[in-house]
Amino acid sequence: MIDRYADVLAQPARPRRQVPEVPAEPDLVVETADGRFCGAVVGVERAVDAGEKRDVVVLEDRNGRRRTFALLPAAFLLDGAPVTLVRPTPVAAKAGPRRKTASGSYAVSGHTARVARGGRIWVEGVHDAALVERIWGDDLRVEGVVVEPLGGIDDLAARVDEFGPDASRRIGVLVDHLVPGSKETRIVDTVRRGRAGRFVLVTGHPYVDVWQAVKPTALGIDAWPVVPRGVDWKTGICAALDVSDPREMWRRVLAGVDSFADVEVPLLRAVEELIDFVTAG
Repeated sequence: MIDRYADVLAQPARPRRQVPEVPAEPDLVVETADGRFCGAVVGVERAVDAGEKRDVVVLEDRNGRRRTFALLPAAFLLDGAPVTLVRPTPVAAKAGPRRKTASGSYAVSGHTARVARGGRIWVEGVHDAALVERIWGDDLRVEGVVVEPLGGIDDLAARVDEFGPDASRRIGVLVDHLVPGSKETRIVDTVRRGRAGRFVLVTGHPYVDVWQAVKPTALGIDAWPVVPRGVDWKTGICAALDVSDPREMWRRVLAGVDSFADVEVPLLRAVEELIDFVTAG
């Protein structure tokens, strides 16, 4: 049975950039636009849908479950961005399989790490930095981008002034819990209004902590526990999951991440935007 994703595509009419077409090559890992299924391409087939023959793609998730989806416009996410999957063009022969990085991009063969750029990507803490390295490490080394933990963003405006960003030394900042009305949002607004604001891009995700940006299924749980208001979030998580040491809990979180498919889309989009911004200068 073909899942047409009519509800996924029923978005309000608004101008948007053209969605790229991507060949549905075997082993390409994509996520459905609503985030309900993520898997690797097994193949493209012809199927009858509502009396018509159309191309469909078969995806297989990490547990071996397969589902079939119609190749509809913007029905999938690749590296967190919308794409339209199309039937790949047949070729006579291929040089061999290309290795993919944890971010889903193709590895660049025969490439040595680039000398670090003047720009930087700043994250709040060492856990954020480790997770970014886990997924985007190969890409960042190719681009020569250094990721630095700040130890919190309370002094972000002063750190930006001290760094002195310009067109060739841009700063990208990844912020946890960037939601309307939060302390983090007020700090970010101050930075954006600063003299160097046009050379700084701040993106973020809505999760209390970067741990929560990891999909619970990657840890073998149905959902992250709800922590009562006023209780330290990590302490509450450890208590709910019967883990005595937060360091052990973090090891479990990081070990559960093999690729971009194991983290939530808001984090993927935020980091991809930062990489594009910093490397544009």
